[in-house]
Amino acid sequence: MTSKKLRLLPYQEYKGVQKIYSVIFYYLPIFGSMYRRRVELCLDQCKGGDNILEVGFGSGLTFLNLNDNYKHIHGLDLTCDVNIVKDVFASHNIFPDLKNGDVLKMPYADNQFDTVLLISILEHLKPNELTQAFTEIKRVLKPGGQVVYGVPVERPFMVFMFRLLGYNIREHHFSTEKEVMEAAEKIFKKELVHAMKAFPAFLGNVYEIGNFLKTAE
Repeated sequence: MTSKKLRLLPYQEYKGVQKIYSVIFYYLPIFGSMYRRRVELCLDQCKGGDNILEVGFGSGLTFLNLNDNYKHIHGLDLTCDVNIVKDVFASHNIFPDLKNGDVLKMPYADNQFDTVLLISILEHLKPNELTQAFTEIKRVLKPGGQVVYGVPVERPFMVFMFRLLGYNIREHHFSTEKEVMEAAEKIFKKELVHAMKAFPAFLGNVYEIGNFLKTAE
């Protein structure tokens, strides 16, 4: 069991992303528990500290939890309206520093963050982009800082689940969980790689969480 339960705002409060309807997945019976569980497993690995950067934060689903464990939340996202998302959380006395940008070239100083968090982001990169992404992540992490990621595991059940939600996984996912882990291992020290099982468990693993450390130089 994870020790951190994902805390969510009422569904109608989330704004600022192109596909806001996707937020409803976290509230659905059966599907919702799986969606929340993968985020909770990632949050469990986040050690806390002064500064966290979430790459691909979207509508800010993690922000209530992150606000409990970090002094400052930073976020980078390709497409969301950062001002709208800021306004949503300002009404809850949470003031994240949000920017539009790309993990392959991040607008941050070296050695800035205790944690970089990426939930369901790295699978959208092509395998030859993963090393560049992890190199950038290493640059912005403090020595001893951590990168925590979650990526889907490609199994028939996962492909079926995406089909039910109207997605052809091959049109959106370009790197497998194995390729992500191998790229991370080239740059960081592996702390933990953990698989989340489907329900029922005999359907196999559906999600993988990685926690890697930047060693002191």
